[in-house]
Amino acid sequence: MTADLSEFHDELRASASGLLAKRADWRAVAAAGWTGLEVPAAFGGAGGTFAEAAVVLREIGRAAAPGPYPSVAALAIGALGLLRPGPARDGLLRETVAGTAVPVVAMDADGIDGAEAFRVTDGPRGGPRLDGSAGFVLDAAAADRVLVPALDPDGRAVVVDVAAADLGIEDRPVLDATRSLGRVTADGVAVRPGAVHRYRVPDAPRRLRDRAAVAVACDSLGLAEAMLDATVAHAGARRQFGRPIGSFQAVKHACADMLVRVSVARELVAAAVAADGGPDAAVTAAMAKSYACAAAVEVAGKAMQLHGGMGYTWESGVHVYLKRAALNRSLFGTPARHRARLAERYARA
Repeated sequence: MTADLSEFHDELRASASGLLAKRADWRAVAAAGWTGLEVPAAFGGAGGTFAEAAVVLREIGRAAAPGPYPSVAALAIGALGLLRPGPARDGLLRETVAGTAVPVVAMDADGIDGAEAFRVTDGPRGGPRLDGSAGFVLDAAAADRVLVPALDPDGRAVVVDVAAADLGIEDRPVLDATRSLGRVTADGVAVRPGAVHRYRVPDAPRRLRDRAAVAVACDSLGLAEAMLDATVAHAGARRQFGRPIGSFQAVKHACADMLVRVSVARELVAAAVAADGGPDAAVTAAMAKSYACAAAVEVAGKAMQLHGGMGYTWESGVHVYLKRAALNRSLFGTPARHRARLAERYARA
């Protein structure tokens, strides 16, 4: 990373942190330009890369902020970028950058294999129809447009652009109150002309799942960093037996272990972000997702323990990060599943 780019990322990080501290709504997020960070300037974007979006994703995790930005930036923008250009795709890309559209991808977050759950078929009275369901779709309730990965009648992978109002969307409550998941169902939904889009690269569905895994890893890294900072500050301020608890050896060792976990996660996530769309993307995504998400649960759990009795109270806020970390660990493949994916790859090699 060049010094100039590093400085820009630091400025973006500080700006994102300040805006998220104000509990920014979707309009403020779009006005800040976050939706267009990696979108070409021709569509109203900043012409950057996934690295810039990853900076914001990490700060969203640090703030444990709600909202559909991760789904839009990591999945919807990623999916649109992998589709063949055309008036309909280009129009939705511009609307997303402007914040006038909130598209999400109907990709089941409860898994890693990526088998398409939707099918486009020829209707009995002519015209294509969409059928299928996805059980756990991030931010489904916040969407006004849904990009549905599906197989067309010839068995080719496509993406169908559907109005959210035309689909069945059922809320799926989870323990993490900062996140929204929903079941998306299509039962013979009529597909509008021009709404079926082809991918421009053959491995697009796999790329999209890798992006989703890396986005969750970015979120987990941010929340782990927040928990480490909060714990170190607490250990320096909280006093027992006339001295800060941070001076006790057991607390020092625990904080040092947290720092090591966060530092390793930071390097793995950086490698995965840099490899986005490249030949090593699948490997680096699996490494980052498996390590960062497991580390975040451990760091948040240790933070709760080191905060003492107050760490278990509702007012402390530590529980918010622990619940979010626990959900992140399961989204788009558990650490065990990603490690198995790596093992299978190296066994074939």
